[in-house]
Amino acid sequence: MASSNRGLSSKRIEIIDALRGFSLAGIVIVHLVENYISAALPESFNNAVHVGVADYIVDGIIVFLLRGKFFALFSFLFGLSFFIQMDNANKKGRYFGSRFVWRLLLLMAIGFLHSLFYRGDILTVYAMLGIFLVPFYRISNKWILAVVVLLFLGLGRFVFFYFTKGVQLFGNTGLTPNAPELIAYYDILKNGSLFEVFATNATEGHLNKLDFQFGIFGRGYLTFGFFLLGLLIGRIRLFESFRERPKFLKRILLWSIAVFFVSIVLTGLAFISLGEVVTFDSWIAMLALTAVDLNNIAMTFIIVCLFFMFYKKTKSGKWLSSFAPYGRMALTNYFFQTVLGTFLLYGWGLGLIGELRNLYTFGMAFLIIAVQMWASKWWLKKFAYGPLEWLWRSATFFKWHPLDRR
Repeated sequence: MASSNRGLSSKRIEIIDALRGFSLAGIVIVHLVENYISAALPESFNNAVHVGVADYIVDGIIVFLLRGKFFALFSFLFGLSFFIQMDNANKKGRYFGSRFVWRLLLLMAIGFLHSLFYRGDILTVYAMLGIFLVPFYRISNKWILAVVVLLFLGLGRFVFFYFTKGVQLFGNTGLTPNAPELIAYYDILKNGSLFEVFATNATEGHLNKLDFQFGIFGRGYLTFGFFLLGLLIGRIRLFESFRERPKFLKRILLWSIAVFFVSIVLTGLAFISLGEVVTFDSWIAMLALTAVDLNNIAMTFIIVCLFFMFYKKTKSGKWLSSFAPYGRMALTNYFFQTVLGTFLLYGWGLGLIGELRNLYTFGMAFLIIAVQMWASKWWLKKFAYGPLEWLWRSATFFKWHPLDRR
């Protein structure tokens, strides 16, 4: 019996890491194709990266399958990891909440360093929002589910718009491709020094991120919703029992497909009613943004369900499990793929931003993923943790954990 339980636990951990690695792969593809700009894309940039039909096909893949979906997977797994840590400590008669908050403060420091390279950093957002997970640990499932539904339906966005009418409260980067602030920021990325990039990302970058996360675009509200969903999924032990629950997964898949198509219709109708020049200063625009969110959420659910289903199969499961080492070192890989990507693209490095068509940056992303997957597998054969994972874990518990597997 003990052996069987260890096997189940090992398989559960492997699929979690595999899904985390899979989601990280999607994130780096989006970031590379967007040239790590993390803002509206200037018109000159769009003209330069679209040379042929293949570049528009890459756009379609990004919009349809990746953008807004894989960050959600990453967020979902963050909430699941919170549950696992709290639950493991609870089984030993300990409370992990205060230690988790300290862990978040450490993540904030790592995230701030990461954000100097790339203002679209998500680690600082996770560190801020993660604190609010702690009180939800003891709240009943039905209330957690209710909060998730409200967040996914755009409650945060609607409340914000009611009080502000969509005015930016923190940043000043424009939302249109030719906004002067956007052009100035793009010029820093293309021609500025490393210090100049750090300076703008450390100041304006965080202010504009606050607007994106908690303004009308509401990414932060969705992120926290996925945190809570991960907590909920952890409670029902889906990652332990997914092989025995095919009907449950099929039901979620069918509902997600239905929401996906309904949301496409709602998105089309809403944006058509806004006219040729779309501005985000009306309730119709807020409903349009919520319809887009629902489409991304539904696709995220579809991806998760299909991942479970294919993971159970021998051949596809073996391929998907190859993402596990990549996922076990997600923090290290996320950080260093950003350093590498910005070095390749920004002016302080090779300066290729806006010089490569989408097809080429799309291919570069797959090359980076392949190299990091190989490096992660090699590293974990010798060491117990990734470099940043080891530092984070050691600082969390105020002791140096053994790094070498021996």
